[in-house]
Amino acid sequence: MHDVINRLRNKKDDEGFTLIELLVVVVIIGVLVAIAVPVYLNYRKGAADKSAQSDLRGAVSTIEQWYTDNGNSYPTATTLKNQAASFSLNTSGGTAGSAGWITLSDKSVLTYIPTVTGTAPNQTASSYLICSTNSGGSGKVYAYDSSVGGSVKALTSATPSMTSCT
Repeated sequence: MHDVINRLRNKKDDEGFTLIELLVVVVIIGVLVAIAVPVYLNYRKGAADKSAQSDLRGAVSTIEQWYTDNGNSYPTATTLKNQAASFSLNTSGGTAGSAGWITLSDKSVLTYIPTVTGTAPNQTASSYLICSTNSGGSGKVYAYDSSVGGSVKALTSATPSMTSCT
């Protein structure tokens, strides 16, 4: 009996993990990573889409503020297509924080299309279409049409204003 106990005590030098145990742990970690990475990437796309929607709502607020500050007329600036950085609705420029300044998030692109009536010095804009997308997102284009009102909507290829926004 003492022999068996002594052998078990002497066997302590053989501690550690076997190769099979280590391989099983590596496989388990690999499976967990394979599940987590696509979920994380989908969250990032969703966040980028929400960023485009938020930028669009902020731009609508800025344009409506412009409307009240400038004699009930929307900016008549020529179509501002694919603005990828913050910009001003003022034809004379403008600085960050000034009236008519639209701020965009990283990778967001915005298009402003006024419905202009009249000729050059007496032009007025009665409504507008504004669209936004984010290149880090799912590729959806979001739009707001002031003549219809409502909320920001995702455009589909069947939407008539889709061609104006892209």
